[in-house]
Amino acid sequence: MNDQKRRFRPRNQRSGFRPRNNNGQNSNGHFQSNGNIGRNNGSMTNPFNVEKTAQKYQQLAKDALTSGDPVLYENYLQHAEHYNRRLAELNYKPKQQNIEKSEPVNSTVVETVNTSEDKKAAV
Repeated sequence: MNDQKRRFRPRNQRSGFRPRNNNGQNSNGHFQSNGNIGRNNGSMTNPFNVEKTAQKYQQLAKDALTSGDPVLYENYLQHAEHYNRRLAELNYKPKQQNIEKSEPVNSTVVETVNTSEDKKAAV
């Protein structure tokens, strides 16, 4: 019996239990991903979350400085600066989109005003 390979049959799903979802796992048990492990869904696109995270790292930096750890202080400051840059980028995007949306409207109005003035001047 020990010389032969044992062959196991897979068990059927028990009734009353939900079957497991593989979520990107192969049948051989190895996990495959596209590199986005640990990233939440859209948390970096919400300015309120980004601001809160920046404040958290600023507070952690202050705590590290008071505990006398300058390396950890710099590390937390770098994290806070990253989130502050991300927040500035998020705040800049809507303003830029509003400017782009308003420019065609203004240029159209200017063109219509110019054409009506040109018609008056021609008459």
